[in-house]
Amino acid sequence: MCKPLIAGNWKMHGTTESATNLAAQLARHRTQEANEKEGAEIIVFPPFVHIPSVVAATANSNISVGAQDCSQYPDGAYTGEISVEMLLDQGCQYVLVGHSERRAVIGEGNQMVAEKFKAAQAGGLIPILCVGESLQQRQQGTTVAVVAEQIAAVIDLVGLADVCRAVIAYEPVWAIGTGETASPQQAQDVHSAIRAQLGEAGSSTTLLYGGSVNASNAAELFAQPDINGGLVGGASLKADEFLNIAKSIEA
Repeated sequence: MCKPLIAGNWKMHGTTESATNLAAQLARHRTQEANEKEGAEIIVFPPFVHIPSVVAATANSNISVGAQDCSQYPDGAYTGEISVEMLLDQGCQYVLVGHSERRAVIGEGNQMVAEKFKAAQAGGLIPILCVGESLQQRQQGTTVAVVAEQIAAVIDLVGLADVCRAVIAYEPVWAIGTGETASPQQAQDVHSAIRAQLGEAGSSTTLLYGGSVNASNAAELFAQPDINGGLVGGASLKADEFLNIAKSIEA
């Protein structure tokens, strides 16, 4: 059975104070919820510099903390990079790899993303592999092929079994931070194609949808058979809205 999961990507927002306050608000609620029932797993992805404060603020809750990226290298002369070991040392359990903004803005290609996935998993973090197409690719009808190629690059490097024990997030580039969202059926079609690509080995792999997820559209998206949760951007910066998104998959 696929585990329901809600992940909040805080991107490059906030100060230590605001990040700590947001984490504390979430933690207070999820500690109470944990005493009542076992709901969806919640993960927050603060900027690197806020990770220690967020880990401390969520220490007595059932909220996990992850990083927004990691280096494919274990250590060395790579100025500005953050290694998997460093993230583990700060209390991270998860890491995003291949987020669409890093692919589109930073220029990360499929091979680099695959190498980061391998480094994260081998080092002890759970990678959330982000895949998705641009608006032009969707208009050309190549969405499924583009996503399949992004996943295949990782399978070629680490093998199908290791990909299936991670998490995969489908996030169409044209829906990131634009207010545009794939329709529930559009999202389901891609998730179904991902599940088919993984085969029987991926029957219990958690698949997330990301792309302007909010409290208004979450329930309809999460009702789709192959969508097991969400990778939430802007809405994750508001505690009440983020918690309402989580409730929509727990209902």
